[in-house]
Amino acid sequence: MTALSFRGVGLALALGAALVAGCGSDRPPPTPLENFTPTLAGREVWNTRIGKIGFPMRPTVRDDSFFVASEDGTVMALRADTGATLWRTDIGARIAAGVGSDGRFTSVVTRGNEVVVLDSGREAWRKTMPSSVVTPPLVAGERVFVMSVDRAVHAFDAVDGRRLWVYQRPGDALTLAQASVVTAFKDTLLVAQGARLTAIDPLAGNVRWDAQLATPRGTNEVERLADLLGPVVRAGDRVCARAFQSAVGCADAARGALLWSRNTGGVQAIGGNAERLFGADAVDRITAWRTDNGDVSWTSEKLLYRGLSGPVAVGTVVVFGDAQGYVHFLNASNGEPQLRLATDGSAVIGSPVLSGTTMLVVTAGGGLHAFRPN
Repeated sequence: MTALSFRGVGLALALGAALVAGCGSDRPPPTPLENFTPTLAGREVWNTRIGKIGFPMRPTVRDDSFFVASEDGTVMALRADTGATLWRTDIGARIAAGVGSDGRFTSVVTRGNEVVVLDSGREAWRKTMPSSVVTPPLVAGERVFVMSVDRAVHAFDAVDGRRLWVYQRPGDALTLAQASVVTAFKDTLLVAQGARLTAIDPLAGNVRWDAQLATPRGTNEVERLADLLGPVVRAGDRVCARAFQSAVGCADAARGALLWSRNTGGVQAIGGNAERLFGADAVDRITAWRTDNGDVSWTSEKLLYRGLSGPVAVGTVVVFGDAQGYVHFLNASNGEPQLRLATDGSAVIGSPVLSGTTMLVVTAGGGLHAFRPN
């Protein structure tokens, strides 16, 4: 489901992806899974459950731990290698965005627009935002950075919740209510401002540079939506991201310069490494681009209409989840299937995340599945 938000009035329109990707009753059935001989070894090393996840939850990896949350207000920290619970907290409110953590401070945002910060699992403070939030907060340098759907960026002191600064510039009336970009690059905060990647001084809130990764196209505001989707891919000084239904591009974050941009559709974040970027388009056609120049390396139509998640690159493979809970391990050099593993049968959400050699896959039904490919 894709949501749009109107700046200044706080109104969200829940629109089917048919608005942008042509789904619903006219969408073809998922492509049947083909039989193949696995050429990669891997197994599930642990699994557990958290409450149902009805928001764009993005696990955070810090200090060999996974930080996760569920819609009902549960926030957890788990050991990545064993799945053992380090702490578990109920914040007493339904969650709309999360999770951000630096290992000590962990932050989520409630449906009531409250930023909640936990200190080692115990609530430290909560503050109300002026508008809704769907992008997970970033916790770094004893600060909590939160971006609302109107693209305003708020910086809080992680210890006591003092609001340190707010950055907002005039923008389009219509914005995308989908998890966007708030991340760190060295001593700089990187945030999405529509199709632009903007670098902000995290101490003062001043803009250092911005680079436009896509050029919005279309005859109306909906068609011109090109907000950047998180998470980004970082490869050295390169920071790469997808612009919603518009393009994939990379910027040099050290110089603040656009390196390349390629027009392509898609509504999920990309994944990748220093060699290739990977992403699926609106019909789940997978494309691999060379990270250095954006040239297409390969494409695959073997998983069309399967509702693919964002990917993660793991060594020589790229991994996608799908809407039936399968996890697909593909050869990163040519897209050929190498391994397929199952979760709980509900859709894989977001993108898998890595801690060392352990990969966490999260499902909409609340399943947390840890795999270790060999």
